[in-house]
Amino acid sequence: MPRPHPSPNHSARRDGLRPELVVLHFTAMQDSAAALARLSSPAHEVSAHYLIDRDGTLFQLVEEQRRAWHAGAGSWGGAGDVNSRSIGIELDNDGRSPFAAPQIDRLEQLLGTLLRRWQIPPKGVIGHSDLAPTRKADPGRRFDWRRLALQGLSVWPAPAADLPADPAAFLAAAARFGYPTEHGLAPILTAFRLRFRPWASGPLAPADMAAITDLARRHPA
Repeated sequence: MPRPHPSPNHSARRDGLRPELVVLHFTAMQDSAAALARLSSPAHEVSAHYLIDRDGTLFQLVEEQRRAWHAGAGSWGGAGDVNSRSIGIELDNDGRSPFAAPQIDRLEQLLGTLLRRWQIPPKGVIGHSDLAPTRKADPGRRFDWRRLALQGLSVWPAPAADLPADPAAFLAAAARFGYPTEHGLAPILTAFRLRFRPWASGPLAPADMAAITDLARRHPA
């Protein structure tokens, strides 16, 4: 059971919307106590539904039926107001360190429950950097998305072969997958690689093309 730590920073979900996404974040703070204080401060006007400590302790700050203020400006699948369409999970991590094993174990348990409860498909589990690629980099290149996908808790590309690098085709496929592409190639390629090819650098590559094409074909938003 989660440990209650109520935050005042929430509101009603707008326009009858319900959770269809789960957004993963890292706190980028010193520890969970500092993060809980920030997420519960009326002055900062931010929150999340859940925070998972490095030791695996699960805190609930906002009821799932309510709109937590975690995503900010951004969109996914061509639709904005991600806060009204999502559940936000903060992971106690400074943005540089590996994620602790007890924390990831608890995250996987929580995701399994959320996806069943709200009938969210695995493709609905995304990162903050996915919906806000010009502003955010969390949960970052240290986060193991492939591990989640192997358990049916997210998605991972399985391309048959590399494809020629084509920026326009890459952006078109990225938009079909869900990325907001209005700011062009650079931020989308960065966000895509943070999640799916964290070891990659340099210009758009055939492996990037193959991966995003596969994701767009099998998991369109």
